[in-house]
Parts: sequence; C-alpha cells; structure tokens
Amino acid sequence: MFSKEPVQRSQDGGQTHGGETTMISRRLLRLLRLLTAASPAPSPGSGSRLMSASGRGSMNVFDREMKRRQRRWAGSLQDTHLFDYLRDEVGGRVADRVYDIARTFPLALDIGGGKSHIAEHLSKDVVERLFLTDVSEKTLRRRTEIPTHCVLADEEFLPFQENTFDLVVSSLSLHWRQSSITDLRLWSALRQCLLTVDIDDVQVHYPGITEVMTDLQGMGESNCAWNRKSLLHRDSMLAAAAIYKEMYGNEDGSVPATFEILYMIGWKPHESQAKPAKRGSATASFGTLSKIKQPNRTDES
Repeated sequence: MFSKEPVQRSQDGGQTHGGETTMISRRLLRLLRLLTAASPAPSPGSGSRLMSASGRGSMNVFDREMKRRQRRWAGSLQDTHLFDYLRDEVGGRVADRVYDIARTFPLALDIGGGKSHIAEHLSKDVVERLFLTDVSEKTLRRRTEIPTHCVLADEEFLPFQENTFDLVVSSLSLHWRQSSITDLRLWSALRQCLLTVDIDDVQVHYPGITEVMTDLQGMGESNCAWNRKSLLHRDSMLAAAAIYKEMYGNEDGSVPATFEILYMIGWKPHESQAKPAKRGSATASFGTLSKIKQPNRTDES
C-alpha cells in the first residue's frame, strides 16, 4: 500500500494521449465510462481497427504506435523517476517469484523490461545473462549487475528463435498486447515450458483523480485503444472526482486506486525440479482421509 503525494509538473505534450486511462481503479474506471458519452460506431476509414492485418480474425484493440509514443514521451520526462514506484514495486514482487524457483537460469528474457525493474532485484547467481526488451529506447536502461543485452522490440514481434531462453519474465507490459495474455505464442521461445500464474492487488492512495491520471500518464500508461476518446471533458472529470471521493474517499481526503497485477512466469523443465508421481501410483484415496485417526490431547502429551 502506498500514499502518493501530488507531482507538480507541466502538462505539455501529455493531453494528446486520450481521455480514459488503463490500470486505474476498477470502480473509478467504470464511473468514468458511465459519465462519458458513448462513442459512435466506427466508420470505414475512420482510423478504428477491429481486425488484424493478418486476416486471421484476431482482435486488434490497441494502437501500438500510440503506445510507443506514450512510452517514449514518458521516458523523456526530466522527473520520469517519480513515476517508477509501481513498476519498481511489482518488479520486486516478480523477482521474489523467480527466487522461489531456487535454481540458476543461464539465459533469461525480460519482455517490456524498461529500466530493469525486475532485473535490478536479481543477482548473477540466479540469472547469468539477460536480454532486456522494450518498445521505447527512452525507457530501455540497464540497472543490474547481470550481463545484459538491451533490444528495442515490440512485445507482439519478439526477434528471438524458438527454444532460446531458460526463463521469460515481464512486468506491467503484457496488458497492451493485442492477443490474450494466455496466448502461448508469446512463449514460443520456451518449448515445453511450465507456466505459473497468480494475481495480486496493489493499492495506492492519491490526493485525487487528477493525480491518478497524471501519474498514469507519467508511467506511459495512458489509454491507447483504437476507440479511445480524444478528450475527457472537464465536467465529467469533476463529477467523477466528486462522486468517487464521496463513495470511496479516505478520512484524510485521499482516494484509493487499486492496480490488479497478473503475474506469469515461464520456465523450462529441469532435472532438479520435483516431478509429479505417475498416474495410478497413489497408495491412498481422498475417501480414506476421514478414517485417519487424529491424535487426541492425551496422545500429544
């Protein structure tokens, strides 16, 4: 849980990123949607994209070029470090999950790793070499003792051959992919990989909705959906701020924003890992559990 003070900074260049933002508190996002008029249906040639150019019928929801511009703009801010608090926190939590595996990975890939938010929490004893990718050269920085190769690459089109890496991690990047995050094509570099997924919530307290929007913009997390609105009207913002503060505001005047984080870690099988027993090799069934004698207090004494 964080308490976030307002960041004083100019807004030049930031207002072109669209009205609504993502990763915001789910209640706040629903409220903003209700207060914003519905968009008209997209007309041919209007710039909206519903299908991918591949013709395979997959959804094309996000403007990837807009996301690159947003990330590049955020990375060029003089006070860009002030907006790293969420990525640093989540990067540390991803690193904790890597340490739980208790083995060394000769070669790892960090997708959308930006400023090494995961790698700065890892050591050479865990990851011997690392490839760090991001869509923006402004945010692609090495901050780790691990020998690192920085690669400018889109998460949708990773320039790596199959069966390359021993470990693939990513932090706060995959939610902007066109395909579902469970699309295993993303993990094509991990043949016969094992995957673990879990969800965590990080709650941050802000002075108000304006500070939430400002920080998301500074993170490069403004909305980049094709059907995004070019402007969120001031009246809608004021109404949303008043209603949200009345319904969910804290006694000190701050408002909470909850970030729902989906963790996914993929790693190759290794001979040192525990393996499940063969099917049918069990010596007891769930039906016999109720018949197991429980020790009484006399036995314990």
